[in-house]
Amino acid sequence: MKIALITGATSGIGRASALKFAENNFNIIITGRREEKLKELNDEILSNYSIKVHSLNFDIRNLDEVNSAIDSLPEDWKSIDVLINNAGLAVGVSQIQEGIIDDWERMIDTNIKGLLYITRKVCPLMICQNKGHIINIASIAGKEVYPGGNVYCASKHAVDALSKAMRIDMLKHNIKVTNIAPGMVETEFSIVRFKGDSNSADKVYEGLKPLSGEDIAEVAIFAATRPPHVCINDIVVMPTSQASSRDVFRI
Repeated sequence: MKIALITGATSGIGRASALKFAENNFNIIITGRREEKLKELNDEILSNYSIKVHSLNFDIRNLDEVNSAIDSLPEDWKSIDVLINNAGLAVGVSQIQEGIIDDWERMIDTNIKGLLYITRKVCPLMICQNKGHIINIASIAGKEVYPGGNVYCASKHAVDALSKAMRIDMLKHNIKVTNIAPGMVETEFSIVRFKGDSNSADKVYEGLKPLSGEDIAEVAIFAATRPPHVCINDIVVMPTSQASSRDVFRI
């Protein structure tokens, strides 16, 4: 049975992906900072699917914690077939001249450095197997920029570039790399971006039907279950009501 490791599995796309991959008979390694949420997801998966789950509670921004978490895996859990780099966030909408440094650092440390830390640790395990699949959850913000998105967009542009670079580096090791760039997805994303301001967060999705975490999980499992000779390099997926980061039709 194959193994999928999913970062940021406690909510949104990560949680939906854990459930979707479990449904498709993957054993699952779930990671996240919120221990109680990890336990809830662990129990839900075990209650509904005949697969195994291993939980790792750590902060992906902390290199020592990342290294310790992966090193702690029992040997039979180190044969990771799919790594879903999902952990990420946007914080704030300030213009660059008013940017809050802590917001910038949270986004860079999570979206770029955290992704690099976990990939650096898992890649050698895949190389030993001469197979594997890295799926990076990027964003339409990695293809375009928009007002108030400056550093977040820069961080997701980095993910887009890293996906292309990883694909080249992993080519000789028979490891696939897929970049998934969603448009508007209704998760905790906007609540985090607006720092708990639910009114502002709700306005993001007013008058349209956004994507759900489950929609993106469906895309991820599709990419992960293609035949061995097929690699989907890049996928952009939008709600029907959205054509670009700024072109949205609202009723």
